[in-house]
Amino acid sequence: MTIKVLLADDQALVRAGFGSLLARAEDIEVVGEAGTGDEAVRAARALRPDVVLMDIRMPGTDGLTATRTITEDPDLAACRVIVLTTFETDEYVFSALRSGASGFLTKETEPDDLRQAVRSVAAGDALLSPGATRRVIEQFAHRPAAPTDTADRLSVLTARELEATRLIATGLSNDQIAARLFISPLTAKTHVTRAISKLGVRDRAQLVILAYETGLIRVGG
Repeated sequence: MTIKVLLADDQALVRAGFGSLLARAEDIEVVGEAGTGDEAVRAARALRPDVVLMDIRMPGTDGLTATRTITEDPDLAACRVIVLTTFETDEYVFSALRSGASGFLTKETEPDDLRQAVRSVAAGDALLSPGATRRVIEQFAHRPAAPTDTADRLSVLTARELEATRLIATGLSNDQIAARLFISPLTAKTHVTRAISKLGVRDRAQLVILAYETGLIRVGG
């Protein structure tokens, strides 16, 4: 099954470079390009890509705004966004995830890692490096306790689903969760998938955000 990718960056040479790298993978096809955030939104609606590689800094509508527009569009529910930028700063990591991005990569990412990132996000996994996860944690370090009605969102989860969500929020993979809970990787994935469905979030990245917003995970706790 071919993964359809849309490239959004205001520099044509950057788009050409990423396009060339992705073209080397038989299972990935670049179906379109965009030079602004508005163009990215229009192209996403017209082409229905599986993954959008989205630059943050673009003229007019920026990448974060475009990401939010795409991820909030019910007609693009199957579309995932990986945000690309030059600097992995705290502000951008957190803002990208809050905008609905499923992943975050710097433009210095190795070609093989870029291709694997596209595959992972297309498969429904979040792309959160340990550094990115740590920055999300830091953003919540000094926040007040979550309101009761927010925390109550987690009441729909079983004990296993709740624990899997907690471990996802600490940056563990399905295999690591399986080892920690003494279950199979497939069972771990099932718990995570059911938690995502019950809580009404798009993917693992948004599950991490929710875990901190609800107080399930607290920094240092």
